Amino acid sequence: MQDPPPSEFQFLPSVDKLLQAPQLSVVVGSFGRESVRAEIRTILDKLRKKILSGDETAGRQIREPGFFDNLCSQIQHCVADRFNSSLVSVFNLTGTVVHTNLGRASLPETAITAMVRAAQGPVNLEFDLETGKRGDRDTHLEQVICEITGAEAATVVNNNAAAVVLSLTSLAVNRNVLISRGELVEIGGSFRIPEVMGSAGSILKEVGTTNRTHLKDYENAIDSDTALIMKVHTSNYEIRGFTKSVEVDELAGLAGKHQLPLVVDLGSGTLIDLQQFGLPHEPTVQAALESGADLVTFSGDKLFGGPQAGIIVGKRELIDRLKRNPLKRALRVDKVTMAALLEVLFLYRSPKELPSRLPILRDLTRSVENIGETAEQLLPVLEQQLAGCATVSIEPCQSQIGSGALPLELLESTAVVIDPVASKGATDVVLHRIALAFRKLPKPVVGRIRDGRLIFDLRCLHDLPEFTRQLSELEL
Repeated sequence: MQDPPPSEFQFLPSVDKLLQAPQLSVVVGSFGRESVRAEIRTILDKLRKKILSGDETAGRQIREPGFFDNLCSQIQHCVADRFNSSLVSVFNLTGTVVHTNLGRASLPETAITAMVRAAQGPVNLEFDLETGKRGDRDTHLEQVICEITGAEAATVVNNNAAAVVLSLTSLAVNRNVLISRGELVEIGGSFRIPEVMGSAGSILKEVGTTNRTHLKDYENAIDSDTALIMKVHTSNYEIRGFTKSVEVDELAGLAGKHQLPLVVDLGSGTLIDLQQFGLPHEPTVQAALESGADLVTFSGDKLFGGPQAGIIVGKRELIDRLKRNPLKRALRVDKVTMAALLEVLFLYRSPKELPSRLPILRDLTRSVENIGETAEQLLPVLEQQLAGCATVSIEPCQSQIGSGALPLELLESTAVVIDPVASKGATDVVLHRIALAFRKLPKPVVGRIRDGRLIFDLRCLHDLPEFTRQLSELEL
């Protein structure tokens, strides 16, 4: 290989010259001098290797008058990309309202404000301002949870699986837990109730059959090694046909007779009767407690509409045992989550106003007419943007609640449907290219692909101006 002319290297600026360039002052101030220096060295090394390889294009670019400015611009983008978070806000147009992969429930503004306030500085998380001594972090939440649910006591951990694990490790280590075979569900991410119970050190004892379980099945299984009876609300599937299950009040009577705790895992959990808003029925926490459950566990970020959390309510003596468990410290929530959860709980004091104040209920109760109006406004914009590449139409569709809540209940909705033009190549290739282009927008748009078409369910699209503003950047 011949040595390149020395003059080509002379056009490369030094690291120090680039660090002092006015064009890079913003990134140096934002990301630090050493971070920018490292990126400059990486880019200059690549350029030197191109020159050494005899790359004529690189040689010409280096000699061009605007090379220094272009190099500064490249450094800016590379540094910004290195420090940009991979966690970004997206448009959820999948048709699944509470989408686990997209972060589940959106939070109300009051909760977001409270999170920022808590994150900005010290708070009295575990400090009693009255006595000046150490306090209990659960006191911030317990009173309002008990006020709304009617429970004697409450505690909070980082998700509902943790709530179940804490309950079992506090009450049933190395002892039997009775549960119906038809309630041995698998939740998201392939986590299964039997595995959760095993990790908690409990011994699973199945009763009944997949489709039919009777009260006598539980009673016949009770022995001296039985620690508790557990009922799991099968929120993510249903068995229909020749079925039988035992209700909470029946199990409560049996558990009381044998002096055993009854633990009810409601999963998605709700604190209000959803039917008052025209939604399908879902068992409430209050109903489980009134039916005699000793402990009830449920999620904070599903139908409840708050941040990720696992909430446990029930008898004080049992809650106190959970709080004394050393594992509680490992599973507790931080001040930011607590601040958000508290604000969402406050909203439940005015349940009739929830559809206008709680995003999850706003989306679930949104009318088909309102969604249709959004579709009519969006249609011509998408038609113009995708002209020659795909056809766009408006069609009725059905949304699902998601995250294991009411799996068979669907909500009438409206979608814009993007159908790729066959003449532009293999339709499957074009379809996936269009879907990828939408996901690469500044605020990615996530829809669903079905039957060779890209479907955008508009139930969760509220900021139409923000959506349409960025469509000019769509790269097809």
